[in-house]
Amino acid sequence: MDEPSMPTPASAPQPPAPPIPLTELLAREDLGLRRIAGPADADLLWVHTSEMADPYPYLLGGELLLSAGVLLTDPDRYVARLVEAGAAALGFGVRPVYEAVPEALVEACDRYGLPLLEVPPETPFTTIARAVWRLMAEARHRELRRVTRAQQALATAAARPDPVPAVLHQLATQLSGRAVLLTARSEEVHAAGRRPPPEASAALARLARVVARERPGSPASATDTHGDTHLAAYALGGGEGLVLSLATRGREPGDHTVAGIAVVLLSLLAAPHQGADAADRSAALVRLLLGATPAEVAPLLGPDGPWTVIHARRIDGTTADALTAGALGASLGSALVDAGREDDHGTVRVLLPATAREAPPQGDDGEEPPQPPTVPPHPGWTLGVSTPTPLSALAAADTRAARALAHAEATRTPLKVDAPVTGLAALIPPDQAAAHARTLLAPLTPPLADTLRCWLSLHGSWDRTAVALSVHRNTVRQRIGRCAELLDVDLNDMDVRTELWFALRRE
Repeated sequence: MDEPSMPTPASAPQPPAPPIPLTELLAREDLGLRRIAGPADADLLWVHTSEMADPYPYLLGGELLLSAGVLLTDPDRYVARLVEAGAAALGFGVRPVYEAVPEALVEACDRYGLPLLEVPPETPFTTIARAVWRLMAEARHRELRRVTRAQQALATAAARPDPVPAVLHQLATQLSGRAVLLTARSEEVHAAGRRPPPEASAALARLARVVARERPGSPASATDTHGDTHLAAYALGGGEGLVLSLATRGREPGDHTVAGIAVVLLSLLAAPHQGADAADRSAALVRLLLGATPAEVAPLLGPDGPWTVIHARRIDGTTADALTAGALGASLGSALVDAGREDDHGTVRVLLPATAREAPPQGDDGEEPPQPPTVPPHPGWTLGVSTPTPLSALAAADTRAARALAHAEATRTPLKVDAPVTGLAALIPPDQAAAHARTLLAPLTPPLADTLRCWLSLHGSWDRTAVALSVHRNTVRQRIGRCAELLDVDLNDMDVRTELWFALRRE
């Protein structure tokens, strides 16, 4: 049986954290690991356990492969296939199959340059897997803190009297490299940081011309390497052909996120001839980055509403960078875009100001009934959309948009709108409905209530609910069973389901 030591998303083979140096794992004395062949330097992205004679088809690259050699017959071909698959290292467990690591395997790993670790009998493979994932979690936490500090530093720089040079200086400092703002003709507008060698500078200028928005079809970003220098170029918004170019000696996982934040800020700061509304909203965005509350920036965002919250994720499972997220926001008609964090599963959030509607229909009481937002599907994206809401209720709208996105993904539909309460349910006063809902649902914890709401919305489908909540279908069954116990109801009864659905929508 060939199984990974920890489940990974099937949508895209991306590491859950920055790579872990092999030396950090070897430094764990409690594991008792010993390198007996191959180089000392390797970066681990995954841990995989396999006793197959040829695990090549099941490897993504970057694995620490753990094996006891149950089916090892040809060490040379075995190691050659591992190297061809991109495995980072091989951990070989001694006993009960082998009393010692086979000498032919040691020679093959030395010949092909694959690090070989001897795993003592008292160290289970699961212990090694847990150690690697723990090291990854620690590295990810360090990287998130670094990105957060960089975001705060860039936002503070954006509030200075000379914001563009200040942002470039902070960017160069945070990435330990060179940051240059260039025109479409590679003319230097501002620069900060140590200048790279002339050859790298010339390569950076060529890369900037690739993304300069002087011709249709130019990419939004591009990367390259020149020797040991990492190069990157990002087109700025505003239609002026400005390009942010970066040259760094290293490339950390969070650097692209930091650069994306700088791109958003510089696009706002360098855009000429902003109207009063655009300038105010740019100021609101910067103040939010600095930690202001929505209430404090509400006067700059515009009228109290209505506003629509949109949650979006790429259909192919890839995480959108700041430029891709900004392009989605622009196509929706808003510059208020949050590209999200790693722990958001690639969710992009857009705050969309409602546009004026012509002759809206009137209700019996003369008031305009809630209108669904006119947001079209976007190819390549799955969208969850809230109904228009005042600024004071954006938090609730954000929750509804998240639920709509989960529903859309579970049902494989490109767009789901959180529909307002209508029909018979709308005839009950909201305060009475909310009081009844709180009483009825009091025994449920928030996770159980969310699971029940999702399960009911998907007509009791275990599989679709599991997809929407990103959990196993057995977890859904356990939670729904627990809900039935706590509420002391029969969830197969349609009357019960109807009352619970009404309550869950009005709590």
